[in-house]
Amino acid sequence: MMPGILLLAAGHGERYQAAGGGGEKLMAVQAQHANRPLFAVVLEQAIASGLDVHVVTRPGNDGVRALAGERGIALTVIESGGMGESIAAGVQATAHWCGWLIQPADMPQITAADYQMVARALQTHSQARPQWQGQPGHPVGFSERWRSALCQLHDDKGARTLLNHELILLPGHAGVIVDQDLPISSPDDFYVPPHPP
Repeated sequence: MMPGILLLAAGHGERYQAAGGGGEKLMAVQAQHANRPLFAVVLEQAIASGLDVHVVTRPGNDGVRALAGERGIALTVIESGGMGESIAAGVQATAHWCGWLIQPADMPQITAADYQMVARALQTHSQARPQWQGQPGHPVGFSERWRSALCQLHDDKGARTLLNHELILLPGHAGVIVDQDLPISSPDDFYVPPHPP
């Protein structure tokens, strides 16, 4: 069995709004992705991986809920107090999975190949994530032995407190460390990852 992807879309986008971003961050149009919403781009890559996908979002996030519904993707809706609480809710809802690839939903440069790479690593390791030039990236993978600990997360540190010497770092690209916390001012703000061979 393979792990599944947990897309975290329950935040309020405070940094995005504070920087002048208008509307819902995850619905922001992506010019370099045929003007599709940010969440649509992220969701499509997750689905393209061939792995199971589950979305954690908040009440009122109608755009995310509609896009997930159109693709038949299951949702957990929670008024989350932080990333840890979102992860715990998602893992509890997918307790039958054999592992989890935890992925914030504001990183449009994560590819299906990135998910597949981390999923394969979890066949022989209990924790895995890509890195780029020494910086840790996403998705972050945990095997099923971490189920109980993931379900107990509650603060805004996410799952970082669980990472230990068992973590294997995998070769990534610049996109594995780039989120979209800020409004985009020009096409040069983006790194477009190469297609896998």
